[in-house]
Amino acid sequence: MLKIWYYGGTEYMNDAPAYFDNVYEDEWIEDAFVKEMIQDVDHSAVISAHIIESPVLGAITPKDLSGGVKVLILMLKDDSFVYNLSNCGNNCAKWVLKIAESKDLTVYLQHIIRFEGTFEIQIMNTGKIVRNPTEYVDGLLEAEAIQNLREEPPETCPTSTN
Repeated sequence: MLKIWYYGGTEYMNDAPAYFDNVYEDEWIEDAFVKEMIQDVDHSAVISAHIIESPVLGAITPKDLSGGVKVLILMLKDDSFVYNLSNCGNNCAKWVLKIAESKDLTVYLQHIIRFEGTFEIQIMNTGKIVRNPTEYVDGLLEAEAIQNLREEPPETCPTSTN
């Protein structure tokens, strides 16, 4: 199941793309599921663990992949952190749901990413489970309102002038 913390509530990996560059393993890139994600999101073909053919950049290394693909790979392969889904665009949404089908996946989010169809996502700020895009957006807006209430400064009492 996908579990989302929206605008607070948990610590998360702030710069996952840079982290990826230092920890990825060759076998991650050679995984068939990862190859499919790279093809779909970056429109690039994995030739080997060290060479990826990009239609825009030519031959690149895994370090040259988009931040979104790097975060997806980390979500799939490295459970060390809660990753910031805000590093991903809407083209990553279906892959996040696919990863969450195979394992519990908790992420942090600071924008509304477009999930389509039916799904099961728990909004961690409220504990609610949402199952379609309308419930999802409503759930995130509720979580944001709760977070905003927590961040408002306390009201001050007027001082007496007597």
